[in-house]
Amino acid sequence: MSAPSRSRAVPYEIVAIGASAGGVKALLTVLEALPADFPVPLVIVQHLDPRHDTVLAELLGRRSRLRVKLAEAGDVAEPGVAYLAPPDRHLLVGPGGELRLSERDKVRFVRPSVDLLFESVAEAYGPAALVCVLTGTGFDGSAGARAVSSHGGTVVAEDPSTAEFKGMPQAVVNSVAVDLTLPLEGIADALVALTGGTRSL
Repeated sequence: MSAPSRSRAVPYEIVAIGASAGGVKALLTVLEALPADFPVPLVIVQHLDPRHDTVLAELLGRRSRLRVKLAEAGDVAEPGVAYLAPPDRHLLVGPGGELRLSERDKVRFVRPSVDLLFESVAEAYGPAALVCVLTGTGFDGSAGARAVSSHGGTVVAEDPSTAEFKGMPQAVVNSVAVDLTLPLEGIADALVALTGGTRSL
């Protein structure tokens, strides 16, 4: 009989997810496996074409038991809701879960930036932050993951060997001591177990 998991001194209060190439399919896989009573908010950056409006929130919402919406400035992140960065806007999270949108310069050639989202979550939530990097090309998310780790938060990466595009998760694995590296199909269960306190690292 295995010993029960140790409970964390600080429970998680938010999950932030970053994805790029291949990310729509990956986000569908993760979000459709999360329960409607998921206990914390989710904030998501998926790199999108800045020249077009997006129907991604509607697409994900049709397949998810969570409420999925494009983030709006002044929203306060609520449990069981997934907030997507709109095209061509950085999404930042402030104290108390207040969402902010920014048109500041692109970071590593992208806006929205996973790095900026993760860095804001690290500052606002410290060890209560849980972030996850999914499929994508490039390096976005690695600097933000370092910030989360240095503030005591938890970093999860999709296994680069099984990701559709391994660039982003591999960059995170190379730059920080990732807490969990999982195939895409195992990420939702891990998020549920970690936020529910039934899985320790």
